[in-house]
Amino acid sequence: MREVALDTETTGLSHKDGHRIIEIGCVELINRIPTGQVYHCYINPERDVSPGASAVSGLTYEFLKDFPAFSSVASEFHKFIQESTLVIHNAPFDIGFINAEFSRLSLPMLEVKDAIDTVILSRKKFPGQPANLDALCKRFGIDLSKRTKHGALVDAELLCEVYIELMGGRQAELFAQGELEKSNLITLNKPYREPRTFAVNENESYEHEEFLKLLKDPLWKKLS
Repeated sequence: MREVALDTETTGLSHKDGHRIIEIGCVELINRIPTGQVYHCYINPERDVSPGASAVSGLTYEFLKDFPAFSSVASEFHKFIQESTLVIHNAPFDIGFINAEFSRLSLPMLEVKDAIDTVILSRKKFPGQPANLDALCKRFGIDLSKRTKHGALVDAELLCEVYIELMGGRQAELFAQGELEKSNLITLNKPYREPRTFAVNENESYEHEEFLKLLKDPLWKKLS
């Protein structure tokens, strides 16, 4: 089962106002375990970055102007996410921006309904509680020290950890996927012994009773 945790940074809040993607971060998971494979790029948006967006991400047009436009990275990005389920925090936002970019290049559109939205997952699991990424990281004890600004790759990595916790944690996933069977368990190479089919003799019964007398305060006496 291949999934991709995805996050974007943009020049503003709405692609309908002509705002563009300026950063993409993706982290691959197989059976909900990060593989170490990532996709990350900065993008020249071919327009100014709004002051509000720049304050959040720390990215400016002056920094971005020498990076390739979306059209130059679209093929590689599309290849990385294809045939996988996207895991996104607030999927309509990111998918709306991605589809706006894809539509300019006649690439296939993404469907919000096909993505796993961790905002929805968190609201179902913790109704009435804050569902932003910072709050969820704090709830699950995930280290936020590297998140000085909203960076797409950093946020995608944090999203991976949050998603795993929302789905029951890493240990639950190992059991669900049968990974325990693949671990280095100790096995003893003992010969097979046929089960005993004859009754206990009188001497064995006596020795057993004498042994029981040596036990102090046995559990079965408390239950009788």
